[in-house]
Amino acid sequence: MSGERRPLQLDCVRRVRRWAPAAADLQSWAGAALGRRGAGAELGVCIVGAAESRRLNRRYRGRDTPTNVLSFPAARLPRASLVGARPRPLGDLVVCAAVVRDEAHAQGKALRAHWAHLIVHGALHLIGYDHEHTAAEAARMERREVAVLRRLGFANPYRSAV
Repeated sequence: MSGERRPLQLDCVRRVRRWAPAAADLQSWAGAALGRRGAGAELGVCIVGAAESRRLNRRYRGRDTPTNVLSFPAARLPRASLVGARPRPLGDLVVCAAVVRDEAHAQGKALRAHWAHLIVHGALHLIGYDHEHTAAEAARMERREVAVLRRLGFANPYRSAV
């Protein structure tokens, strides 16, 4: 294979009928967040309802409530196993469409903009960004989110919409 870089591959599964952005938008937003780390990688996005989000959040984070986005990084594979035409697994995002809609409404944000923010947020978690351990890490992640969203044409999600 030549030195060309393959784009991020996004596989999307929709388990609810509620509105969600097109897979091409999800791929664009995640790709912008990942930058070069997304090249040749595969990302799964699963759009779920509140019951499934709650079950996963309880199981993996010990929080008995549905949440907007959960990030599940792929296991690190040895470099030799990544040779070939297959994309490198990056991980999965599980997004609860109902929670995203409710949050956007409560915060006075456009639904599409809130989706973009949460896809960017979740993708950054997959490459090691965090906001729960230290204030410095949270500030670093927030700066990255704001910069990526600005490049995508979205306003700063941390400023009030009113």
